Amino acid sequence: MKTLDKRTIGRYNVCPTAKYRKFSGRMADGMDIELFYEEKGQGLPFIFLHGNGEDGSYFKKQTEYFKNKYHTIAVDSRGHGKSPGGTAPLSIGQFSRDLYDFMNSLGITGAIILGFSDGANVAMTFAMNHPEMVKALILNGGNLCPEGVKRSSQFPIEIGYKIAKHFEKAAENAEILGLMVNEPHIAPSELSKITAPTLVVCGTRDMIKDSHTRLIAENIPNAKLTVLKGDHFIASKRPAEFNRAVDEFLNNRLADDNDN
Repeated sequence: MKTLDKRTIGRYNVCPTAKYRKFSGRMADGMDIELFYEEKGQGLPFIFLHGNGEDGSYFKKQTEYFKNKYHTIAVDSRGHGKSPGGTAPLSIGQFSRDLYDFMNSLGITGAIILGFSDGANVAMTFAMNHPEMVKALILNGGNLCPEGVKRSSQFPIEIGYKIAKHFEKAAENAEILGLMVNEPHIAPSELSKITAPTLVVCGTRDMIKDSHTRLIAENIPNAKLTVLKGDHFIASKRPAEFNRAVDEFLNNRLADDNDN
């Protein structure tokens, strides 16, 4: 595991566009749709936000690991998994608003939030808009704009999106792919709104450009950047190393906050 202190990170180009409780799967109300989620454990809420085209089960190796320390909640985003799409267009902003309503519906005033890929983009957006509701933030494989994705990964996504748009039966898939083609658009300067202890983590062979990941870490106050051996899907493919990095970060940063 390679860990870089923020002080070693240089400057990079900005985007060209701007007690174990038995498993329970439930629906949260209070919104135009009901989000499906799975929860385990007790204690401080720990919310997991999956990536594009996935669902909360992506984090099964994380929720199993952290259930003895936290109240883990793996959510299916709008239009993903067992959560319906509703009438609102799918967007990073909408997912962030859904998260706000979801937390309010469950009476959660503060939580650790871990987001992967598009889920990291949602987590960033939420943390900027509602910093008081985020106790700690883990961003895995997020990006500020489409240009942050390596061209070798982005090009096939764009082709799939263009093809899907022309077929009515593929409209739903096109909308989901469109999230990666057209979003997000977060200015690096906006990241200064994030006040929670933040871990930015990526793989050595990630689909997100290395310079882009460093740009994110550099612009979040007091963020820590950790690079793990592996690709974009390190939480799933290398769970032991990933979980250890997250666990150590939370142990250190949450303890520091309690001392202040």
